[in-house]
Amino acid sequence: MKKLRILFFAVLGLLLTAIPALAQPANEAAAAAASSATGLKYIAAGIGFAIAVFGGAVGQSRVAAAACEGTARNPGASARIQTMMILGLALIESLVLFALVVVFAALR
Repeated sequence: MKKLRILFFAVLGLLLTAIPALAQPANEAAAAAASSATGLKYIAAGIGFAIAVFGGAVGQSRVAAAACEGTARNPGASARIQTMMILGLALIESLVLFALVVVFAALR
């Protein structure tokens, strides 16, 4: 019950912080200031996607290393290890592609 309460307040806090971010500018000066920040938005999107790609690359290298180590310890199970490795690599790559979709959606 305590974890559910913490999760509820975390989601509520996240939703409340999004309210000012989605507000419309009050006047023309605020609109001009918002449009000057589009360059920063592109830089932030690039940095965010770079972090996602770096995390995916680290994850894929750890999966491959673990699969090689498992095959070296038990060569008879190499077919099952390879199947699970390919599944894990596909899931990690799908997360990186999902991050790319989120970046394009944020820049829209």
